[in-house]
Amino acid sequence: MPRNEALQTNMGAPAFAARITREWQAGNRASLARLLIAVLAALAAATFVTSIMTGAADASLANVFHWLVGDRTVDQVLSARDRIIILDIRLPRAVLGMLVGASLAVSGVVMQGLFRNPLADPGLVGVSSGASLGAVLVIVLGSATFGPLFALVGFYALPIGAFLGGLGTTLLLYRIATRGGQTSVATMLLAGIALAALANAVTGVLVFIADDKQLRDLTFWNLGSLAGANWTKIVAAGPIILVSLAVVPFLARGLNAITLGEAAAFHMGIPVQRLKNIAVFGVAAAIGASVAVSGGIGFVGIVVPHLLRLVIGPDHRYLLPASALLGGTMLLFADMLARTIVSPAELPIGIITAFVGAPFFLWVLLRGRSNMGL
Repeated sequence: MPRNEALQTNMGAPAFAARITREWQAGNRASLARLLIAVLAALAAATFVTSIMTGAADASLANVFHWLVGDRTVDQVLSARDRIIILDIRLPRAVLGMLVGASLAVSGVVMQGLFRNPLADPGLVGVSSGASLGAVLVIVLGSATFGPLFALVGFYALPIGAFLGGLGTTLLLYRIATRGGQTSVATMLLAGIALAALANAVTGVLVFIADDKQLRDLTFWNLGSLAGANWTKIVAAGPIILVSLAVVPFLARGLNAITLGEAAAFHMGIPVQRLKNIAVFGVAAAIGASVAVSGGIGFVGIVVPHLLRLVIGPDHRYLLPASALLGGTMLLFADMLARTIVSPAELPIGIITAFVGAPFFLWVLLRGRSNMGL
């Protein structure tokens, strides 16, 4: 008996047909995912250019577009003011928005895949809170406490503080959750919630002792914004984010396997413990650098992965690059709204993402509760 007929006999015709249907759908999802990634890449490029052209200042959109595509005949037409606005304000802001949006979205995908929890987010395990604490320490105590060290690192102080805060929280979390060389995901989640609460408490103390100027800076920084974007911040935080984003695609196979459970992933040849180490430290680096340059921007890591899973499914080979593109695009779009909705003033971008993300989070929560019969 041929192998396919034997398989059909053993499984039964309905089960065999169902399996064929599932395989066909999986193949269709893969084609759809590749097409969607191409569309998202084009959308990201269009949004990037539009972001550079958008703002309260009146710059010639046509001249800017021709200059961006390499037409140097318009150099004489672009005024010195327009060049400053484009090259020193809008362009670094658009670059930083793409980097931060991509890191937030990809970090959400990694944490959800690692913890097998659709509501997991870097904030859930204390990474964002630890990074915020490190940045707040630099803002409040900075030059007064750390003196010569603060002067030595200069503009790198805030990214370094945020990164060390996120990394320190991650190391402490691992120390608590790891026993006998094995890390308990459940313990990590619970310990992360506790560490996040502790970091927020210490941040509250620092806010209490801050002076009026520092308090204003902290208030707007906590709401999240790309208003202070410049090439200095990109030089400081960009390499950390890019390295983290470059490493993440190599985790796709392991994240796919670990959705079946750690034991199953181990038997499939996945080095589970090493996967956890790389994933958590990569997220700590990306989130620490992002928090340092943009402040607290929430819900991107929840909204983007869920929207994409509805379309292309849970395969991390496609979900990770698609999330990077959509995350950057969504954050740039939110930033354009922040710059124009109350022009010439500017809303903190975290307010816009919260207005969109909080209802979406509740919808995901209620939908999951309905599916679980709760």
